[in-house]
Amino acid sequence: MSSFQSKISLNHISKSYDNMKILKDITLHVNEGELISIVGPSGSGKSTIFNIITKLTNIDGGEVDISGKVSYMYQKDMMVPWKKVIDNIAIPLVLKGIKKSEARREVEKYIETFGLKGFEYKYPTQLSGGMKQRANFLKTFLTSNEIMLLDEPFGALDSITRKNLQKWLIDLKQKMNSTILFITHDIDEAILISDRVYVITEKPAVIKGEIKIQLPECGENEVSLCKEYIDLKRSLIKLLEN
Repeated sequence: MSSFQSKISLNHISKSYDNMKILKDITLHVNEGELISIVGPSGSGKSTIFNIITKLTNIDGGEVDISGKVSYMYQKDMMVPWKKVIDNIAIPLVLKGIKKSEARREVEKYIETFGLKGFEYKYPTQLSGGMKQRANFLKTFLTSNEIMLLDEPFGALDSITRKNLQKWLIDLKQKMNSTILFITHDIDEAILISDRVYVITEKPAVIKGEIKIQLPECGENEVSLCKEYIDLKRSLIKLLEN
């Protein structure tokens, strides 16, 4: 992982809607190959940051520098119910002008990696919540695997499925070396998956703090009991409360 090439750079960003200040002074950077989480209260402007990165929203002030192609995975399940899973995943390729048969072949290259083997010709209603999210991940990945914006992708899942997908995401990032910016309300999730965590305040949002995540080599089920983990959690809670 390179710690020098910045893929996302926001410097002193401000944004208002209808005379309400949403972002006051946001500065954050994501380097190539990093998985960075943003944690903050509901309605604090986290999704606005994503909309600025994808140029869906203009800024009022500051500077934005994005180095690479960006894909955006929303909170909601964006799968079309009448299309088979493989064709749902292939939508971004078809929109680029690739023929359906070629798009399917491209999707098939990643089906096993994304844990969907044997389900590619099912319909979305036949998938579990976790499988739907993996399918949505693959769809996002095929849009662009260079920079991926993930907006609370595990928020609606049960705790067991969520834990399994967190581990899966960490393994996938190591394989693919994608740069990922991740929104979550879950402090434990942020600690488990991230290289660094930015904490933002209620709106008008500013960056309250940045914490680098370094965890010891604990067993998978024991990491949350490690002193380093507990110290990180305390630090994040303190930033969110102050």
